[in-house]
Parts: sequence; C-alpha cells; structure tokens
Amino acid sequence: MLIRLAEPDDAMDVARVHVRAWQVGYRRLLPPDYLEGLRVEDRARRYDFANPDQRRPATLVAADGGAIRGFATTMPANNADMPECAELCALYVDPDWWGRGVGGALAAAARARLRDQGFREAVLWLLAGNDRGARFYHHDGWSADGIVRKDVVWEVEVEELLYRRGLD
Repeated sequence: MLIRLAEPDDAMDVARVHVRAWQVGYRRLLPPDYLEGLRVEDRARRYDFANPDQRRPATLVAADGGAIRGFATTMPANNADMPECAELCALYVDPDWWGRGVGGALAAAARARLRDQGFREAVLWLLAGNDRGARFYHHDGWSADGIVRKDVVWEVEVEELLYRRGLD
C-alpha cells in the first residue's frame, strides 16, 4: 500500500471511492434516492489536487496495485482562535477494502503530515449516527467534544458531531 499526495489525474478514482463509501456507509443515515443519485463525475469536478497552497485542502491517497483504495483530506481548521488546529475533512475507504487497515494507515499518514506542518491538534466532523466511523475514530484516539452542528454537505442537510485529537 502506497500513501501519497493526490494528483489531478486521481480525481475520478478518488470520486469513485468517495461516492461508493457514502452509498454503502450512509445507507441507513441518508435518503436512498439521494445516495443513488450521487454521481462520480459530479464529485470529481469539485476536487483541486493541483493547488499546493497549504491553507487549502490537501488529499492523501492509499494506492494498491495502481488503484486508489481510500483517501484522507486535511486542511487548517477554520477557527481563528485555534491557529495550531487542523481539520481532517474527509477519510473514506472503498467498502471492499474496509477492515484491511487502509483507514488506519491513512489516518496515521494524515496526522504525521499535519504534525510536520506544525499543527498540534486536529478536529473532524462525524455524521451523527455513523457508528462505524465513531468506533474507528475512538480506536484511533479521537474523542467526541460534545459539540453538534447542522451543515449542508453535497446539497443535503446533516447533523455532525465534533471530534478532537492531539497530534503529538
């Protein structure tokens, strides 16, 4: 398994993982018609893997045999009161690769990258009711903060829970 920065040519493969992970992982949490309507092409158009600006999202991919099996996206947290805090914006693995260590390897690589950039803490927002994700992040050292927000993600309103983790 090779973990590396995403490149512009990875957009469709990352989008396939992203859409598939949503369709399988969130099938009890989001409306079926909505999930069935997600399109890889639409998602791929939203990625910008060519921008090197460290204030913008950066995506790591896990590749095996040339195929993208998962990805993790990080960026500085959007909180002026916490300049040493970053955000894990997304971590998704192809459902056929769940339970094989891809997510853990991506999480560790994302944390290392953020530490190297000088961040001391990270946050993430987890879809409420995502028990599999909650178990994964708890096992990875993240703790629920108790903060809940409503947000619009991919044109659907969701409720999310804030998780935190030190990066040292």
